[in-house]
Amino acid sequence: MRRAPEPLVTSSFEASATDPRDRLDKLVVRLLEKSGTAASRAAVQRWIEHGRVLVDGKPGRASMAVAAGARIDVTPEPPEPSRAEPDASIPLAVVYEDAHLVVIDKPAGLVVHPAKGHASGTLVNALLGRGGFERAGADPLDPAGHLRPGIVHRLDKDTSGLLVVAKDAETREALKARFAKHDIEREYVAVVVGEAKEATFETLHGRHPTDRLRFTTHVQEGKRAVTRVHVLERLGLATLVACRLETGRTHQIRVHLAERGKTPILGDALYGKTPRDPGLRTLAASLGRQALHARVLGFEHPATGNRLHFESPIPADMARVIEALRQR
Repeated sequence: MRRAPEPLVTSSFEASATDPRDRLDKLVVRLLEKSGTAASRAAVQRWIEHGRVLVDGKPGRASMAVAAGARIDVTPEPPEPSRAEPDASIPLAVVYEDAHLVVIDKPAGLVVHPAKGHASGTLVNALLGRGGFERAGADPLDPAGHLRPGIVHRLDKDTSGLLVVAKDAETREALKARFAKHDIEREYVAVVVGEAKEATFETLHGRHPTDRLRFTTHVQEGKRAVTRVHVLERLGLATLVACRLETGRTHQIRVHLAERGKTPILGDALYGKTPRDPGLRTLAASLGRQALHARVLGFEHPATGNRLHFESPIPADMARVIEALRQR
């Protein structure tokens, strides 16, 4: 049974001289935070757009500066029910679960949440089909929460491995804050084409200027991205590596290994090229995806404060490729 929605209450604040007053949206996030309420900036911008944030009794604009002493009235917007359809037929490998969150070992080929071209058959559809997860189906703090309830980070469709999903808004915001502060332990393993070297890649990271499906480090402006690469095993014309993330940008490992390491991930059709070696070509084709697996996930539990640590073994398809490379 779903819980009855909590009544929407208008909160009133006074902007002080020490608050961030250059933008109304930043100010509201800070005022709510000081009062013990978590809200994303995107959600606050939506509330402002819909006239639910008043400055001295008048609707404000997200970009407006606010004078010290101004009265700010904030009325959160009602949550939108999830449009993702529950689907209990999708199998999930649950590594850990409690009242606040669930850790999944995602198989390759499973899309994390509904998006263009993937309206169903996703991890979110599977989670909604399980008892208890419906609590996160209506999310007032995330403007797209009706499409990705509880999702705080993602794995590409063809990347396998560990993923944590929140069951309630408070847990989701706390986990998002940990990801933003890079206070999450994440390690991936990958098979790359070529002779990889021990390296730390620290670059800017942004969308490719001409190909909207790709990201690149060759940008003048972007977000900081840091990946630490450790060689695990030499495999002839390939290398098994471990990648530790200090940041978590979209496609970060794939971009860093291809552009900076010059060792693209085996089977990565977006950032790699077809291997010249016939044996590698055959292995990449048999794998049918990039050889990338999220092996380690660790974080402090938002509710209990306990440190959680999970490890996932290399999946069978990647293990077969690695063994074949050893035999060569």
